[in-house]
This record gives sequence, structure tokens and C-alpha cells, in this order.
Amino acid sequence: MQAAVAPLVEVLRTQVRHAPAVQRVGSVTGVAGLIIECDGPNVGLGELCRVGSPRTGFTVPAEVVGFREHRVLLMPLGETVGLHVGCEVAATDRPLLPQPGPELLGRVLDALGRPFDGRGLLPVDRRETHGTPPHPLRRQRIREPLTTGVRALDAFAPIGRGQRLGLFAGSGVGKSTLLGMIARGCTADVVVVALIGERGREVREFLEKDLGAEGLKRAVVVVATSDSPAPLRLRAAHTATALAESYRDQGRSVLLMMDSVTRLAMAQREIGLAIGEPPTTRGYTPSVFALLPRLLERAGAGEQGAITALYTVLVEGDDMNEPVADAVRGILDGHVVLSRQLAHFNHYPAIDVLESVSRLTRDICTPEEVELAGQAREQLALYRKNEDLIAIGAYQKGANPALDRAIALHDPLRRFLRQGVMELTSRTDGFAQLRQILTP
Repeated sequence: MQAAVAPLVEVLRTQVRHAPAVQRVGSVTGVAGLIIECDGPNVGLGELCRVGSPRTGFTVPAEVVGFREHRVLLMPLGETVGLHVGCEVAATDRPLLPQPGPELLGRVLDALGRPFDGRGLLPVDRRETHGTPPHPLRRQRIREPLTTGVRALDAFAPIGRGQRLGLFAGSGVGKSTLLGMIARGCTADVVVVALIGERGREVREFLEKDLGAEGLKRAVVVVATSDSPAPLRLRAAHTATALAESYRDQGRSVLLMMDSVTRLAMAQREIGLAIGEPPTTRGYTPSVFALLPRLLERAGAGEQGAITALYTVLVEGDDMNEPVADAVRGILDGHVVLSRQLAHFNHYPAIDVLESVSRLTRDICTPEEVELAGQAREQLALYRKNEDLIAIGAYQKGANPALDRAIALHDPLRRFLRQGVMELTSRTDGFAQLRQILTP
């Protein structure tokens, strides 16, 4: 009897899970810029609504972004041509997100978790995209390195499994290419990529050229291009993080890559200004600096599994101390700086190892590895300090034995730090090469 009832129970659970939400209805009372004001429905911040007109057939999804004098403030997630006063506003339930599993790998999704690649539907479930960070006392300690395949990172800014690292750079310095190299060469089980505010042209280039067919096989990509409304760009970041959390809860090792946090902050600034928040430094609203720790703290090691996160920060005017960069640097567990000057010399990846720091180096590296990286840093720093004297020929060989050694090691170390796009090096081989360079 019990065996016969079990399938019926499962069918009922499936019907309840996928049943349409009970709708609460209101109506549009006005539009001001990017904001739709409406009377009702009874909704909370972050909920999705459907704005439509039975008379004209117009419909557009919208997100609740605030309240003003008993009015609900919405931002549309699509075109608003045809919107008029009196349009019906119907609240919906939590969004349907794809279930984490093997069938999700290799797929490209939009900001709402819907298939974006035209390859058919996916199994879905209703769940919240705005998760909470793991309990601080229940997080696992980070003790194991995550190999990236990039020598400059593995040796000078090593990443631990469950660490959160920032890639800081101006535009056109090679962030996307570096992300593609890491996605192909890393030892994570699953890679979740969030492309926030990217140019539409670059999405396909990243998928086919930077990530490649091999990288895409174990990746899930969430896309919200620069022409998407601000709420969609913001929601794409939460959707990607929610998918990474789902895989982490299965005990998997996940690499979450988000490009870029700066465009995410700009989307939140756009929303904040539209609803009347006061602008602060460089026009960023207070909600931007409240959002960053809530989102970035969701990554990291959990009770089981771990999310290793790489967040790119597009610094304005190559200013590494601009507001978003400064705030993100204080939240994350390390930062990697990409130098435009190195890129001008055709030095790729353009990682400035002297400006890059991993706060977990001593926890995940052996004493010998720490010593090797430290010696190499000393030689590079000494050469940089005296670079002008060396360039103009003012330094005479033999005047300083330490500087003589730094000059002799500079070219071998520079060749070590350069790496082809398709060239991937294991962590063991990388340190073996570094040891060989530094051995007298």
C-alpha cells in the first residue's frame, strides 16, 4: 500500500512546487523616469511583478525596488513601450531557478535563470536567489590550494579552495582572457560565470575564445549585457551566486567568477538614484556599499563544499583607490592587480606580482613555497627600485652584488611570469621552474 502511495505523493509535491503563485493585484498610477509607481499589490522588496494591460496586450516583468507614500515603486525588466496608467500589476512568487545537476553544465542562462542558448528547457524549482552567508563559526578553514594553471597566480598570489579574490584592472588589460585561462586550468568541480554588464559582442567571444569548448563543459554561464535594465544586471549576480551555493551544498568545489563587480555597483547606483537615495562618493549611493558585503560574503567555504570566488573590479582611470575598488578590497581575502604598463610591453597575463596579495599564502603553501616566492619578490622589487638607474646606464656592474643578482634574474623571472593563453602549468611544475631559476 505504502509503495503504491509513494508515486502519488511525489506527483502532488511536483504539482505544488510548479504551481503558479497566488496573484496579488494592483494598478499603475504613474511613471517617473525609470520608476513605475503603482497602487498595490502587497509585495516586498526584491519581489517580481508582472505589469500588463488586457486591453492592449502589453506585458513586462518588473522588480520591486522601494516604496513612497504608500505607493509601490517598480523598475521594469524590459521595454515599456505601451505602458499606461491603469495597467494591471500582478505579484508573482519566487523565480524558478534551474536545479543544479549535470544537465545544467555547459548551459548559458539569462539573469532570471532561463535558458539563453536556445538549447531547450531545464528542470526547475522555486527558491530564493537572495541567500545568506554561511555561519562564521561553521565555515571550514581554508587549508587547501586551488590550482589555476597560471604560474604568476599559483606562485605569487596563491588561491585557497574557498577563498575570495579580486582582479583589479582598467579596461582592455586582459581580465576576460585571464578568467578564461583560470576556468580552463583550475581544479574546481564546477565553474559558474556571471557576465554582468558586458558588451553583447564580448559574450560570444568569451564563450568560444576565452572559455572554449573544454571550459564550457563544466561551466554554467549567467549573462546580463550592458543594455539590460539595472535590476536584471543586479539579479544576474544573485542568480549566479545562488547556483554556486546550490552546488556547494552538494559538497562540490565551485569556482565562481563575476565580471564585473563595478558594473554591478553601477546598476545598484542607478536603482538607488532613481528611487531618491542621496549620492555620496562619486555618485554612489549608500545601498551600493551595503550590497557589496551581503553579496560577496555569500561565497567562500561552507559546512560542506566551497565556493572559490574571483571578482573583477573595473577601476576608473586605473585608480586602484576609487570607492568601489577600495570597498571590495576590504571585503575580499586578497587582490590581484593587472598593470596597463605591463600590457604595453606585451607582458601577458599583465599581473603585477609586487602589487598583488593573497591573505592566505601561509595557510595553503608549504614553507619552501613561501620562501621561493619571497626570494623572487625581493629580486623583482630590488630591480624595480633601481630600474631608472639601470635603464640610463648609471649603474656599474659590481657596485652592489645584490643588485647584480637581481639584474641577472630579471629576464628569467619575467619569462616565468609570461604565459601563453593556451599554456597551462600545474602548481608543482610552476614551483619547480621557480626553484630552478633561483638556484645559484
